[in-house]
Amino acid sequence: MAAPQFGEPLPGKAYPDRPAAFAVVARSGEIATVRVSLPGGQLRLDLPGGGIDPGETAEEAAVRECGEEAGLRVRAGRAFLRADHFFVNQDGLSNNTRGTFFEATLLREAGDLKIEADHELAWMAPQEALVRLDRESHAWAVACWLRLARG
Repeated sequence: MAAPQFGEPLPGKAYPDRPAAFAVVARSGEIATVRVSLPGGQLRLDLPGGGIDPGETAEEAAVRECGEEAGLRVRAGRAFLRADHFFVNQDGLSNNTRGTFFEATLLREAGDLKIEADHELAWMAPQEALVRLDRESHAWAVACWLRLARG
């Protein structure tokens, strides 16, 4: 089954495929999100995650990105969905993010892992994240995770 496609490509931009991994990390009824500071003072809200580096598995990428972006040491659990998203980052680079979304277990907060100064950890209720996450694919992932969690 093909992954659903989110986002709209901008005319004249190429969107090469970019494998990526994201995590839903829960703690005390909230999930981890990251506020990304953009040029001009704007903010974007995402799930922790990002591109898969060469030689890295999706699970390894999700764990690494949780540390680098949010300062969280996690263990990747099951991959519960895949979703693609046309995306242009803060540097103007465009790609079709081919995302795998994982449930992840929080092991501990580990500020020493955080290296992305423009990302800030924000815990919030999943229902709040549903309406505040900027990427539709991330909101869809949270909705699917909530449905799986209730069963």
